[in-house]
Amino acid sequence: MDLNTQIAALNKVGKTTAIRLKKLGLNTISDLIFYFPFRYEDYSEIRLIKDLFATENVTIKVKVQMIANRRLRQRRKSLTEALVGDETGELKVIWFNQPFIAKNIKVGDELFLSGKYDGEKVQMVGPEYEKCDTNLKMDTNDTSRLRSKPTANGHTNTIHTARILPVYHLTEGVTQKQMRFLLSQCKRVMESVEDYLPEEIKSKNKFLELNKALLNIHFPESSDLAGQAEKRLKFDELFLIQLAIAKMKSDLKSNKSFKLAFLEKQTKEFVDSLPFTLTDAQKKCAWDIIQDLEKEKPMNRMLEGDVGSGKTVVVAVAMINVILNGYKAVLMAPTEILATQHYQGLQKLYSKQKLDICLMTGSKREVNGEKISKKDLLGKLEKGELDVIIGTHAVIQDNVEIKDLGLVVVDEQHRFGVKQRKALIEKDKEKNLIPHFLSMTATPIPRSLVLTLYGDLDLSIINQMPPGRKSIITKVVYEQQRLKAYDFIRSQIKEGRQIFVICPLIDPSDKLGVKSVKQEHERLDKQTFPDLNIGLMHGRLKGKEKEEVMTDFYNKKYDILVSTSVIEVGIDVPNATIMMIEGADRFGLAQLHQFRGRVGRGEFQSYCFLFSDNNSLQTRKRLKFMESCTDGFQLAEKDLELRGAGEVYGTRQSGLPDLKIAKLTDVEIIQLAQIESQRLIENGLVTPELEEKLRGTRVSFHYE
Repeated sequence: MDLNTQIAALNKVGKTTAIRLKKLGLNTISDLIFYFPFRYEDYSEIRLIKDLFATENVTIKVKVQMIANRRLRQRRKSLTEALVGDETGELKVIWFNQPFIAKNIKVGDELFLSGKYDGEKVQMVGPEYEKCDTNLKMDTNDTSRLRSKPTANGHTNTIHTARILPVYHLTEGVTQKQMRFLLSQCKRVMESVEDYLPEEIKSKNKFLELNKALLNIHFPESSDLAGQAEKRLKFDELFLIQLAIAKMKSDLKSNKSFKLAFLEKQTKEFVDSLPFTLTDAQKKCAWDIIQDLEKEKPMNRMLEGDVGSGKTVVVAVAMINVILNGYKAVLMAPTEILATQHYQGLQKLYSKQKLDICLMTGSKREVNGEKISKKDLLGKLEKGELDVIIGTHAVIQDNVEIKDLGLVVVDEQHRFGVKQRKALIEKDKEKNLIPHFLSMTATPIPRSLVLTLYGDLDLSIINQMPPGRKSIITKVVYEQQRLKAYDFIRSQIKEGRQIFVICPLIDPSDKLGVKSVKQEHERLDKQTFPDLNIGLMHGRLKGKEKEEVMTDFYNKKYDILVSTSVIEVGIDVPNATIMMIEGADRFGLAQLHQFRGRVGRGEFQSYCFLFSDNNSLQTRKRLKFMESCTDGFQLAEKDLELRGAGEVYGTRQSGLPDLKIAKLTDVEIIQLAQIESQRLIENGLVTPELEEKLRGTRVSFHYE
């Protein structure tokens, strides 16, 4: 058995269990041993019965005096009862609906029991149990506590009791006991894992060896070793990210790009031709980009701006400077609708310039509003006859060559893979120069996190909103106010407006108690608004189907669109004035802000209604903060404070790497990882083992 062995090869893993584990992303032994616990329960100290306190988590070592099953009055319910004792007393133990326990445990068996003790009833309910097969000795002279006597490997040979127990994130049908049992079968593999970290780094920072860290993260011999294991594994995760970044930064130094002169007079003429005045923040960001374009080193910048802050016009200023220098610019968007929207927007911004602007998606090909054949479009791109190319993934197909490509802009770039972005910057095959690269995002990410994790990436933030833009009125709506909210929605629709409704799930989930998009669509369609046209959109629809639904909504075929979070980044619908979010407590503040940004795109006053059945104080505080705060970056910082970085940014859609154990708030470890990785790169000390590890490291804000 090795790291690549399939989990199905483990004892007691059948087809059903393998499918359940796959939901957790666990397919191989490697996946399993690098799936870390998120907390621990400390049952390492063993008590005498006479010294137990009410309602505490404890471990006791006892002998079984009686055990039996009995049926409860409720249908198909059973109860297993046992009487257990040690030399200081007795207590009752109860397990519900586990009749097999009475077959596994016999009178006279010695057990470890770990769980909560109920002092009022002198019993334990549902404790973890294991038969004593260690040489544990009891020191009855210690009247306050009993401690297990360590075996040769440093602790008792138990897996589920009498030790520090790891607690894992699970899925339905998989238990903590199962996870620990499966991991216990992988100890030899953990012991044989090769350590790729240079000895100098390990000795200088007093890090555990990797195999010892893995063993102690899953089966800690002590709290101190669990902490050391966590530190080593956090460092590894952050170090590989920082090493990948440092390597990219080093590689970029060897690349050259086009030095594009700042044509001040013509650029100023374009800015003066706009029907509005740029904000100070827009001017500063545009100047950052223009200064980058003047350098031989390829630009690698991210433009962050809140929804509606005017990122596109900043990009337009950069593009005009590129075009005036005789080069071409590409803007790539994740969806056909968004690409079309950029195409129409840039045509308006460049209406007084004589530019050739094309749209290239899977189903649309246009130049300056006129349809064109695919063959003719490819010919024009190859000859360098088009100034601005706007498109989707269609732009990076193998048969597309773009002559004199000077600038690549990617919108919501975390929705594109590294290879896709790499393909885009290699479109001009005639030159040895690579184009400048600019990404833009409306996903608010606290500056501190971006700078900490992506030290080599230049950052520009538009932190001002254009004047005259109406604030979106946000209200938390409690259940008793629901009908009043529906009346207001109907009045808006009568005035010709449209409504978004967001739900957390696609299908119903009784266990979560959260509304699904399918349920909500049916309820609104059949009961609440039977006279209105209501559309449905979710992630299981094919890309083309999603595009059709959004286009129909944009064209006013639907009064209401019920959707999951796939709507988070999408087309502007100026006629939509209400964003209604069901189960708002299920989303982060930054994500709620993204939803809110889907409305308020036109001239009409817009509203965001937050519905939640969760009345906890924490939830009320979070949602109330949404009512008063309109700044996406403030909301992102607040989310970070309230929920933690892993919760807020541990998702693929964030664009940040998936962290298994480290947190973005582990600033000291991040800084240490930066220092050590930079030192290795600068001194040429990256080993083949580290190179191999880097190939599997995803840093999604960068291109390779």
